[in-house]
Amino acid sequence: MKRAKTAVLLVVLVLAGGIGTWAADLKVVHTQKTKEAVMTLKSEAGTWHPGPNAFVLELTSPTGQPLDAGKVTLSTSMTMPGMAPMITGATVSADKTPGRYLGTISFPDGGTRQVTVAWDGPGGKGSTRFSVPVR
Repeated sequence: MKRAKTAVLLVVLVLAGGIGTWAADLKVVHTQKTKEAVMTLKSEAGTWHPGPNAFVLELTSPTGQPLDAGKVTLSTSMTMPGMAPMITGATVSADKTPGRYLGTISFPDGGTRQVTVAWDGPGGKGSTRFSVPVR
């Protein structure tokens, strides 16, 4: 069990560390606008895939200013007929750049996920939902 936890931690650290090296080459996975914020989900490939994924979540005000969203959470769910929803949570942490959050998430398989992003900080409080395919 300890070995599995170490392997997962190593993957997370490698993925999170890799974000800084390819940050300039990120592609938009999805942009979601709400009354309170605009969030842009980005990754190196511009999509999520089965297995581990590193991503960047950028939050701005509707006027385009970086949003200090404080604590940010991201989780996904996928419903399948006759089964309980598959729920996957992401690890999200603030970057040095205001309004920018680094994250990792891992999916066991493909399919369209319902993504929920919530935030609570000096820039306000809110949440939104949107769909993202995992392919």
